[in-house]
Amino acid sequence: MALVRPFKAIRPANDKVSFVASRSYEEYSKGELKSVLKYNPFSFLHIINPGFKFEKSITGKERFRLVRNRYLEFLEDHVFLKDEEPCFYLYQIGKGDFKSLGFFCACSVEDYRNDVIKKHEDTIRRREQLFADYLYTVGFNAEPVLMTYSDNDRASELFKKEIQRQPEYHFTTTDRVNHTLWKISDPDTIAELEGIFGQMEALYIADGHHRSASSNLLAQKMEKENSSHSGEEAYNFFMAYLIPESEIKIYEFNRMVKDLNGLSKEEFLIKLDEHYRIEKREDGLYKPTKKHHFSMYLEGEFYSLYLRKTKYHFTDALSSLDTQILYKTILEPILGIKDLRNDKRISYGYGKHNLIKMKDSVDNGDFAVGFSLVPIVMDEIKAIANAGLVMPPKSTYIEPKLRSGLTIYEF
Repeated sequence: MALVRPFKAIRPANDKVSFVASRSYEEYSKGELKSVLKYNPFSFLHIINPGFKFEKSITGKERFRLVRNRYLEFLEDHVFLKDEEPCFYLYQIGKGDFKSLGFFCACSVEDYRNDVIKKHEDTIRRREQLFADYLYTVGFNAEPVLMTYSDNDRASELFKKEIQRQPEYHFTTTDRVNHTLWKISDPDTIAELEGIFGQMEALYIADGHHRSASSNLLAQKMEKENSSHSGEEAYNFFMAYLIPESEIKIYEFNRMVKDLNGLSKEEFLIKLDEHYRIEKREDGLYKPTKKHHFSMYLEGEFYSLYLRKTKYHFTDALSSLDTQILYKTILEPILGIKDLRNDKRISYGYGKHNLIKMKDSVDNGDFAVGFSLVPIVMDEIKAIANAGLVMPPKSTYIEPKLRSGLTIYEF
């Protein structure tokens, strides 16, 4: 059963929170990153980019040590404050008509090891170890693992009651995303929430497989160094943001390939015909609306691809996944792409207008062909995770995307 714990968060001072909270480092362009670092002295980006202070690019363990120093400076300058009592932190994030209401908590590495916390993605050992070394040096985690749970009426009732109170934070960031956070410090409410989640059979990682795997490695390392290890130490847990399944948004990743693997257009279409009924679309942009149907853009024209189910056999949850079907019937056998993560011939795109971007990229000659899919749904993710299987890379783009530095978990 799932173990969730309150924790004493390190949080931005109320008057600085909108300046501190940052998007994931990878989401910033070089120009945007430089501007934030230059004009916003409170941004969390200063902590994870400590070399900016010295006008120098710093990497490796030296960077880790300097991250720790910048973090301590934020504490010394009271940009960050530490709560005096363990709390859950109810957090609503939303933009336009999309909102998610979940809570920050500490989850157990033991649950991760015992598959109470379910995974659906492969992790790269080198990246796991690098981030574990980072955590060990800096002594804190500012990026929660996003996890989902089956909707629970009682938990929803408790949260609806909590959001009637005055929030700790309420602000809007420059990308027009609204953020509201409430502290849950009442012992009875905390105990009831612990009991509710203690009856759940599983939590599902939506985003943060490497972060959770690295937290597990960190716990193993620190346990070996602690002769009086009890299992209750902070390193036995990691920060997570839990949301009900109904409040997660899943988008698809399109696939674009640079060439047809030496085939002409006609030869390529003939090979596709083995597994697909192919129809040329005459109605402009075409996006599929059903599972096992794909949109293909090739030499200025859209095609619909309908899987011939007499030629393709569903054997498990993975074989039924559209990203896997596309890989096993087209990308690997016809286009010769075996390594979806590292092959330079394939690229991925997501987002509201990505079908247009895919078309433009093919028209401009950057790619020879593009494929559009329908989004994977939560039931498919759970089926993969429950079976201990692994999705192909770039199968899902999941929202909400959480801010760094809003709550920090210390080891």
